[in-house]
Amino acid sequence: MRSSLDHTLAFHQTALRLRAERQQLLASNIANADTPNYRARDFNFSRTLQAAMARNPQFDAKLLVTSPQHIAGAASNTPSGGPLQYRTVQQASADGNTVDMDVERNQFIDNAIRYEASLTMISGQVKGLLTAIQG
Repeated sequence: MRSSLDHTLAFHQTALRLRAERQQLLASNIANADTPNYRARDFNFSRTLQAAMARNPQFDAKLLVTSPQHIAGAASNTPSGGPLQYRTVQQASADGNTVDMDVERNQFIDNAIRYEASLTMISGQVKGLLTAIQG
């Protein structure tokens, strides 16, 4: 039972962390809607989640350490090791900016709703466990 519970909670923890990272990325796209030559970025959530759960070495982006005095760390431009992708331009802009506010707002709201749904699901599971334990 414990391993099943651990796996379930680890899945939700990873999913929530990735949702939070994606929300920051989408907010960054919205904030830079008027920045010339800014390219909207996102990542494939389901593929990144699968890779994070499987601990696929392909997504373990590590910084190159060329000296013993360097501090090893994870690459900061990738969501939990997953690759960032640029959005396909739907409508060209004169300043080279690729942010489409309609797309970004929709993705932002969709991601926020899915984040809240995950929290609700976790809360329900924990309440069910507490009810089973307390009787």
